[in-house]
Amino acid sequence: MFRTPHTLFRALAIAEAISWTLLILGLLLRATTGWALGVTIGGGIHGFVFLSYGATAILVALNNRWRVWPTVIALISAVIPYATIPTELWLQRTGRLAGPWRLEPSDDPRDGAWYDRLMRWFLRRPWVLAALIAFAVIALFGVLLIAGPPGGRD
Repeated sequence: MFRTPHTLFRALAIAEAISWTLLILGLLLRATTGWALGVTIGGGIHGFVFLSYGATAILVALNNRWRVWPTVIALISAVIPYATIPTELWLQRTGRLAGPWRLEPSDDPRDGAWYDRLMRWFLRRPWVLAALIAFAVIALFGVLLIAGPPGGRD
């Protein structure tokens, strides 16, 4: 399904934009009708997709050997409504999303990073990697739910 880093990154960039729409609709419903459950639903979905997009951005950045600046831009774009779409287009246009998953070591001297061997092991086992990322996102999401919403509870 996600045979390249680009397809995975694009899917999560679009999902993040859609989740912003759900959150904004929930906020509008609460403001106009008083229905707070809309924010709870939209906010929950947005929070989960937000964390998933962040994990995906880091995975693709490591796989495609991005420098710090594009990685930071990709991560910050999730905080700005709908910014993941132009960010994905920029990363694609500049060639940062090109190429396959790095499943095997290469002669490139950059393949010697401490995480490369472990990353390749996980990339060759995508279901294990997906389960690990899902577990991490769910755990972080749970911690954030316990901590409460930004600005505190009413």
